[in-house]
Amino acid sequence: MQVKVLGRVDYLPTYQAMAAFTEGRVAGTPDELWICEHPPVFTQGLAGKADHVLDPGDIPVVSTNRGGQVTYHGPGQVVAYPLVNLQRAGYFVKEYVYRLEEAVIRTLAEYGVTGHRVAGAPGIYVRLADPSSHEALTGPAPGGDPFAGLGKVAALGIKVSRHCSYHGLALNVSMDLQPFERINPCGYAGLRTVDLSTIGVSTTWNEAAALLGHKLEALLS
Repeated sequence: MQVKVLGRVDYLPTYQAMAAFTEGRVAGTPDELWICEHPPVFTQGLAGKADHVLDPGDIPVVSTNRGGQVTYHGPGQVVAYPLVNLQRAGYFVKEYVYRLEEAVIRTLAEYGVTGHRVAGAPGIYVRLADPSSHEALTGPAPGGDPFAGLGKVAALGIKVSRHCSYHGLALNVSMDLQPFERINPCGYAGLRTVDLSTIGVSTTWNEAAALLGHKLEALLS
């Protein structure tokens, strides 16, 4: 797997480049992992509903062909785009999503933070009251809110074309979180979004990007 750290790049041309790379692949094309951050942008998934974008203001909204609903990308967020031939790698989409989430969980563990999965809601969450808690999530929270007491620290949305993946995941490191209040993140009204700095982790974008890159490379190669 070739790892490419792109730095801060505009979203739309990066999306177009991912699609072109994937459509132009042949059987022997090496997998790549692109790591970057984007200027402020809202991205809408294929099934995205317009009413989940509450107040975009001056932030552009870009429609995409990935799965999922609306999310936000901005400075201080590590975005990782694994371009993987899943057929050659030998696992299906469900296993691929699991490995993406596992890479985030292992990255958070390096900072003493426990990442959690929520059934039916891809991405990684943390316990706001105790980010290091290893206590497992057990079913719907009181009142029926599966996100009660949780904050979403990483979002995930992928596309698979001809057995090859693109799009990927975003880990919030140290960013302006206000734009998340202008949307229903991932289609969930009131879902709290956090970054590492919110939960007491002090790290740089470069350090978090390198760490997440290493975890993804290990799990996807």
